[in-house]
Amino acid sequence: MHESLMTHGARWWRHRWMPERAAERAVPPAMAEQLQARVSASEARHSGEIVVCVEAALPNKDLWRAGREAPLPMVIRERALSWFGKLRVWDTEHNNGVLIYLMLAERCVEIVVDRGISRHVTDEHWQSVVQALGQHLQSGDFESGLTQALQEVSALLVEHFPLQPDDVNPNELSNRVVWVG
Repeated sequence: MHESLMTHGARWWRHRWMPERAAERAVPPAMAEQLQARVSASEARHSGEIVVCVEAALPNKDLWRAGREAPLPMVIRERALSWFGKLRVWDTEHNNGVLIYLMLAERCVEIVVDRGISRHVTDEHWQSVVQALGQHLQSGDFESGLTQALQEVSALLVEHFPLQPDDVNPNELSNRVVWVG
């Protein structure tokens, strides 16, 4: 029990002391512009929508739940699902939106996909993308990890939702990186 309290206390401080602009420091504006260009180039080849969301730390209510009411990975997954909804990634014509969500305080990632793409790509495949990006996050190499994840997500969307020769992706969602303080 004592170790559990220590772990919870350390987590609490890690999240509370995370600088407000940590998300923007991890993915600075120049990197965000490059990622935005990569998302735009990707979406020119398929009908899907990709959103990248970088959150610095969990809010107090979610921190309280983590470890008490639900395991931390479940709380982070629920937080990613919440952003999937808030950012309307679910609300695309072909139900093929993908959210790449980074939780900086825990250096972890979640990928949330809409039902259109989940019919074609297994959870195990998404988990391999998450693991690869997670390794980059653990080492602090956000740009390489996000670039690789975008390439893999793009390849899957091109495979399952390619644009036809005369089609244009309507760009239903912003391609900008979303920073959450």
